[in-house]
Amino acid sequence: MGRARMTWIGTSWKMNKTLAEARAFVDGLVAARSALDGVRAFVIPAHTAIAAVRERLPADVPVLIGAQNAHWEPAGAYTGEVSMGMIADVGATLVEIGHSERRQHFGETDETVALKVAAAVAAGLTPLLCVGEPAGVRAAGGETDWVAGQVSRGLSRLATPDLHKVVVAYEPVWAIGDLGREAQPYEIAPVMEMLSARFRPAAVLYGGSVNRRNAAALLGVPGTDGLFVGRAAWDVAEFIELVRIAACACHEGRADAR
Repeated sequence: MGRARMTWIGTSWKMNKTLAEARAFVDGLVAARSALDGVRAFVIPAHTAIAAVRERLPADVPVLIGAQNAHWEPAGAYTGEVSMGMIADVGATLVEIGHSERRQHFGETDETVALKVAAAVAAGLTPLLCVGEPAGVRAAGGETDWVAGQVSRGLSRLATPDLHKVVVAYEPVWAIGDLGREAQPYEIAPVMEMLSARFRPAAVLYGGSVNRRNAAALLGVPGTDGLFVGRAAWDVAEFIELVRIAACACHEGRADAR
């Protein structure tokens, strides 16, 4: 039997979109606002565009705005960084933490991820904790233990009552980026089910080469509450199409739960 749920669908723009492009995306969301009903949609602009997106987005359009990173300290001599309070001040309500690109290119560790998760919760933000195994771990059959360890360490500085405030995004490293391959539902199902059952976060999302062709099948994987989409959602028309697919999945889940 299925379960009623609010299906999440969101995208991070990474290092893309000028202010004009960000505003045009928002205008597309506003034009299609009826498609957003019943879906927990979110967009994560670059820091330079968060305020512009917040200002352009009417309060009655149900889209959450996130930030791609923030420091764990509330203030200080950290040149080039921004604090959790700063991103909240310009309109973010969630913050992406621990993406594999941050871990690979900027030296993020499980310890700094844990510090950021705790700081986000303390600032009233929703942490979007990104985890996922590299290809070698997958080939050796160690993906479930690897991901469970990442999540455990990422949540290690939270009090038990705060664990449900975190959204976890499972993004296997071998499935993301220009060279990533699409995951089959059976490949991700054990990890998604483990995350949902063991950690019971606010939501468990899947990300990695998601597009309109495979979105419905991925949303059907047990334990999956939504999708975290990359370049396939950077065009607003494609994002709206993914929202429609998520809405259908949400309605089907409610029907199955009855």
